[in-house]
Amino acid sequence: MSSKIIEQNIDKLYTMMEKCDICPKKCGVNRIKGQKGLCRTADKIFIASHNVHMGEEPPITGTKGSGTVFFSNCTLNCVFCQNYPISQLGNGKEVSIDGFVDIMLRLQDKGVHNINFVTSTHYSAQIAKAVYLARQKGLEIPVLSNTSGYESVETLKLLEGLIDMYLPDIKYFDNNLAFKYSGINNYVEINREALKEMKRQTGDLEIDDNGIAVKGLLIRHMVLPGSIENTKNALKFIAEELSKETFISLMAQYHTAYKSDNFPELSKSLTQDEYDQALYYLEEFGLENGWQQEL
Repeated sequence: MSSKIIEQNIDKLYTMMEKCDICPKKCGVNRIKGQKGLCRTADKIFIASHNVHMGEEPPITGTKGSGTVFFSNCTLNCVFCQNYPISQLGNGKEVSIDGFVDIMLRLQDKGVHNINFVTSTHYSAQIAKAVYLARQKGLEIPVLSNTSGYESVETLKLLEGLIDMYLPDIKYFDNNLAFKYSGINNYVEINREALKEMKRQTGDLEIDDNGIAVKGLLIRHMVLPGSIENTKNALKFIAEELSKETFISLMAQYHTAYKSDNFPELSKSLTQDEYDQALYYLEEFGLENGWQQEL
């Protein structure tokens, strides 16, 4: 994609913030003038941490780690969020665009395999601008977008050419659960179209001869206690409407956090039987690419 088109797309993303519809909530505030959206964010970038992370999926972590940048706040309000001090309480410090560019370049200097933006949706405009500038200053490693999967297709299209890998969640395939646990009643429809757009842009995950991911789509799904049917339907969608070649990280790391104890079914741990059932569905739907976790 040409530099001119990328620059035009960055301008469009900033224009979207004037009556914000960067994310599917489309709250309509003027973030450019300092109004905060439902994401609790205006126009400034707030970053909670940036470091070399050794705990991602094997081709993302590799041997030298992933250069993770954790952004403050979030477009969702998940009651079980394990990063809630950052996503819900807003812990973090303001960083300028130039400072953000410097963070990426310093992480690259540490030898990481990629730059990994965690919970980045509401900063799409700022990220697009910073990545574009960082590329001009020598950023060469892949850029990865690590999000909840609740994304606007229009926004995703404007990021094309800047994001090399997508690492989205497929949290729900039941809008009743999405509303109950995350406060949104249209996650399923939005997420399905977002995943299709991510796949269109980058294809299935590509791994080089050294076992390092360089491009493509890797979908995460965390199995929730008491919600195995949700998992079944999510995996079925991936197999039937994306591809059986899709790489999936089937996560067993659920634990009670934030407000999850307010929900009896979420106040329990995931059982081995539940995770084994999820693994069975992977096999049933022919999804052979990806990674599992020990419970």
